[in-house]
Amino acid sequence: MKLVVDFISPYKRAVTGALVALVITAGITLALGQGLRILVDQGLATQSPAMLSKAVGLFFVLVIGLAIGSFARFYLVSWIGERVVADIRKQVFNHLIDLHPGFYEKNRSLEIQSRFTADTTVLQSVIGSTVSIALRNTLMLVGGLILLFITNAKLAGIIILGFPLVIIPILIYGRRVRQLSRLSQDRVAEVGSYVGENLTQIKTVQAFNHQPHDRRFFSQVAENAFEIARVRIRQRAWLTTIAITLVMGAIGVVIWIGGLDVISGRTSPGELAAFVFYSLLVGLAAGAISEVIGELQRAAGAAARIFELL
Repeated sequence: MKLVVDFISPYKRAVTGALVALVITAGITLALGQGLRILVDQGLATQSPAMLSKAVGLFFVLVIGLAIGSFARFYLVSWIGERVVADIRKQVFNHLIDLHPGFYEKNRSLEIQSRFTADTTVLQSVIGSTVSIALRNTLMLVGGLILLFITNAKLAGIIILGFPLVIIPILIYGRRVRQLSRLSQDRVAEVGSYVGENLTQIKTVQAFNHQPHDRRFFSQVAENAFEIARVRIRQRAWLTTIAITLVMGAIGVVIWIGGLDVISGRTSPGELAAFVFYSLLVGLAAGAISEVIGELQRAAGAAARIFELL
């Protein structure tokens, strides 16, 4: 992935702007939990219309800031993705047209074309979206954990116990997903290559009445691609399911224990509401990270295939 970083490095200003917007939006989202605590403890519990109005006003200020930051983050990250992929495509093309003809005798040109189009599209999606999602949810995960301990250390300890159970399947399935992603992209390239060869030589295919054989062969190629994709999807589905089940199960236990603390007077309703809010953020962030890991592994496979051409 070092070469991908080299392509991104000329656009440091855009990357810096995107990171600033990402940090601001993550911070505002985390601040919503404190706004919720103030709303419950000072607005609803005191039954004061003035305090309620103040708490709601603060909430809307945070929402407006979140909307502006999200716009900047989405625009800049998407722009970086499109810009970098355009640069990669130009460099790969400029390299390909200077290669010795012997290279094209050993490598099918239509498979190279498939790499050039399909794999760069994967990179564009990841650079322009998935990386931003991964970074944002990492910030939410770390910030949420810190605020969980600040809000209620005892309940936060229960949440932390579930995290080793999430990390282990991510490590196990992550490597498997990467291998399957690379294999899946190879199979897709074979599909595109075979279609291109047949359509390019369609007159020869029809002249020799070769369609029945080509239909059978292409059906097998397409089924091979589907089978690899099915296994990859199943691995990713298990990864996401396990992560969400474990984290959200821990949150359920926390709500039960926290509810008992509120009833006994050891915790205020606002603190429990804020804690549940941060628990949900942490759970959703963990689930999102486990899901995008598969996309990042897929991008690693795509990048490797592209830079093989360089």
